[in-house]
Amino acid sequence: MPTRRSMLIASAAFAGGSAMAQEFPPRKPVTMLVGFAPGGAADAAARLIAKNLADAIGQGVVVENKAGAGGNIAHQQAAQGPADGSLLLLGSIGPLTIAPHMMNLPYDPFRDLAPVSGGVYFPSILVVNAEKGPKTMAEFIALARGKPDAVSFASTGPGSASHLTGELFAKRIGAEMLHVPYRGGSQAMPDLLAGRFTCYFAAPPTALPHIEAGKVLALSTTDLQRMPQLPNVPTVAESGVPGFRALNWYAFVASARTPPAILDRWNEEIVKVLRRPDVRDTLYKHGLTTHPTTRAELNDFMRKESAQWGAIVKERKITSE
Repeated sequence: MPTRRSMLIASAAFAGGSAMAQEFPPRKPVTMLVGFAPGGAADAAARLIAKNLADAIGQGVVVENKAGAGGNIAHQQAAQGPADGSLLLLGSIGPLTIAPHMMNLPYDPFRDLAPVSGGVYFPSILVVNAEKGPKTMAEFIALARGKPDAVSFASTGPGSASHLTGELFAKRIGAEMLHVPYRGGSQAMPDLLAGRFTCYFAAPPTALPHIEAGKVLALSTTDLQRMPQLPNVPTVAESGVPGFRALNWYAFVASARTPPAILDRWNEEIVKVLRRPDVRDTLYKHGLTTHPTTRAELNDFMRKESAQWGAIVKERKITSE
């Protein structure tokens, strides 16, 4: 039979272990997973935010790119990984709210991942090869409507925001466009420059340097307002598709097994970084708008996005193949 002394020792050990499990910041370096290859919007945002988080908490925050399966590999790793606050994921719209409607995933975003804070959002830029592509939205839409699969569009993978934006656009203009998936924007852009497909709904950090260099032509953007960085480029809504809006976004999540106290602390730190004027302005120059939220606000936002894109997946009969 356990003695009173042994019970007190066990109780103290449990309390100490519990406190250590909820220690913040973690004693070991923090990993921030990104589900796409270096060079895209997610990578640009993650590296800036990680640097500022590291300075704020006095602990290393290392960005790890885990590309593949439209970002689902990184999301699975985060769901199954350490739950001590040492692993954050800059989650994306595709794996969190689109892919679950398209395929059987080894994780459930709303069961296995916990919301931490909103990150950034941004419109896509519809870009074509400057030499070989159509020159206006009117030409582009006429080409797409001409015959099935006359237009091919790239994406960062099945179920990604760029994939669903293309599907939504095709639906709205009454056309069929051939989907060409890639592992990330940095892989898709060289093939657009080589003329291997017609267009790409690209993230601003991926597209803007090539637009400025004159290598690709921006036909439109996907928010309801024009991008300040591209004031002469009309929106899709202005170009014959009234009300069209499709935003991309990234948000911070972690394993749902992480203690709530640690998730709350990460929310505090991330929100402080996103509200810093220098961080906000730097991201804005890349076409990204900061989106700090509470954990509850992010949960509500993700559920609304899941319902919206789930309806498009069903209507368009989109699969992972």
